[in-house]
Amino acid sequence: MPLVDLIVTDATVLTHTTPADAGYPDDGGAARATAIFLRHHDIGIADGVIAWVRPTGTTPQAEREGAEVIDGRGRLAMPGLINCHTHSAMTMFRGSAEDVPVESWFNDHIWPMEVNLTPRDVALGARLAIAEMLLAGVTTFADHYFSMDEIAREVTASGARAVLASTYFSSEGPAGLDRSAAFAAGWQGAAGGRVTTMLGPHATYTVDDADLQRTARTASQLGIRTHIHAAEGMFQTESSLAARRVTPMQVLHDTGVLESGVIIAHGAGITPDDVRWLAPVADRIGVAACDKVYLKHAQQSTTPVRLLHDAGVPVGIGTDGPASGNTLSVLESMRMLALVEKQKTADATWLTSAHALDLATRQSALTVGLADSIGALLPGRRADVVLVALDRPHLQPLHDIAAGLVLSVQESDVRTVLVDGRVVVDEGRLTTIDVQEAIDGLTVRIPQLRDRSHGRRIQDYAP
Repeated sequence: MPLVDLIVTDATVLTHTTPADAGYPDDGGAARATAIFLRHHDIGIADGVIAWVRPTGTTPQAEREGAEVIDGRGRLAMPGLINCHTHSAMTMFRGSAEDVPVESWFNDHIWPMEVNLTPRDVALGARLAIAEMLLAGVTTFADHYFSMDEIAREVTASGARAVLASTYFSSEGPAGLDRSAAFAAGWQGAAGGRVTTMLGPHATYTVDDADLQRTARTASQLGIRTHIHAAEGMFQTESSLAARRVTPMQVLHDTGVLESGVIIAHGAGITPDDVRWLAPVADRIGVAACDKVYLKHAQQSTTPVRLLHDAGVPVGIGTDGPASGNTLSVLESMRMLALVEKQKTADATWLTSAHALDLATRQSALTVGLADSIGALLPGRRADVVLVALDRPHLQPLHDIAAGLVLSVQESDVRTVLVDGRVVVDEGRLTTIDVQEAIDGLTVRIPQLRDRSHGRRIQDYAP
């Protein structure tokens, strides 16, 4: 047994979630997820990896010698949360395009403002975003944006974990994919393994089939996956069917993107017929659900979690970018998804709190392609650990820990965060990031960032 360098002691430990054999009432046999909570347990960490999870008081003193100790009394230790789809640097546009239809949001506000971006803007925006996520227990995020080298450098400095994809459009010509591929090849495995890369075609309506085919071939050659917006709402699926007689999911199938592995951002327009394309590749794909954004933009459809669940396709939790979703809190997004699913299915027994935790941990790890290393507090997994204070008034009395974590917890209840066994948040304080430079730098830039007098956009939104 290896000696450990860090021990979290006497915590309630959410080790992992797992589907149980019992089905939901009258649902055709869909498996109910269960959450495994171990009271009064210790977590031993060696070189950034979980070495063991044991009952408190059972570890010999010789194995504890010299280890740093974090007191977990009154705390819940859970796997680091995973944000499966975001545009982190868009903190710079948070609150800048509110109460407008989605088409206007893109064409009249965000895409004209993005013309003004500099690499430094992206770096500062990403730094602010990473700070926000770490403080809320998000240890890993899947990002899709421009100037991705800047974001990768911020990830490296912060100690966070990230899955990074450099965005491109077909309107850029071959240079867009070439840039994304060069980033992916150059940064894969960087920051001591905390950076994973993917290719980043923007969407099935802004990247043509030839470029998607080339994307799939390049992804296979590099041994990586792709991160793309597809079927963001049923209106996009209907538009694709009217113009091309195929759904966005069939486009991903026909071009080989599904086969090579993909994060499907949103998928709120996935149809029952699309399951024939998705189910056979469920081991290498996942759908990132961002329900808060669908509500905000008054979409008539949300990610079909139950359909995908029954087909065995992983669904992870995402926040989308902070310009659309305002916050980067996976806790908030998880709660909204759980409640939306109950309401839209008119079934209070569907999407239990344990199931919601499964989406935010195990299934999110599957969605971003990191299920072998994160998403559970088990021996051999990376030590991405979040300690949540359970003694807060809004969590007491705690009859059901899972329900408390999904329906009552607040971001401020996150007290300590570890990534790869390194403390990046200590009692609610960031240890690796000074956010003031980012706040000051972006505040000064507001007039320039919001200027749309140039009359240009980075792209036209016409899905």
